Formats: sequence, structure tokens, C-alpha cells
Amino acid sequence: KKKWSKGKVKDKANHAVVLDKTTSEKLYKDVQSYRLITVATLVDRLKINGSLARQALDDLEEKGQIKKVVGHSKMNIYS
Repeated sequence: KKKWSKGKVKDKANHAVVLDKTTSEKLYKDVQSYRLITVATLVDRLKINGSLARQALDDLEEKGQIKKVVGHSKMNIYS
């Protein structure tokens, strides 16, 4: 009999749902130096969830720290 493989088990991402003090300091200090800024890059580097990353990007753009390069309903790209 063939023993079917169970498949690969992916680790559940444990990302922050609220911005704590250290993450927000890192956000406002480091993000301006990134060449390409998207929701995915913030999620990957700061370990925050996607909705929080979207709000952070909107806030940074409002303050004039980053500028939008491509605006689309599905994905916004900043620099």
C-alpha cells in the first residue's frame, strides 16, 4: 500500500496586530530608507499584519515622509 504524504506543514505567522512603541519607532525611522515600500515589505520586515501595514503607509504618506509611485485598488507602491 502507498503511504500518502501528509504534505508540508507551514508555520503560522505570528504578526503584531497593534503597533507597540518599538515597532512604531522602527517604522518611522527605517521605512524612509527603503527603496521599494509595499504592504508586503512592511509585513515581512516589521512582523505586523497587513491591515496595520496599510494604515501605517497611509499615515506616512499623509505626513509626507513617503510618496506614492503607483496607486491601484489592489496594490499601492511607495518610495
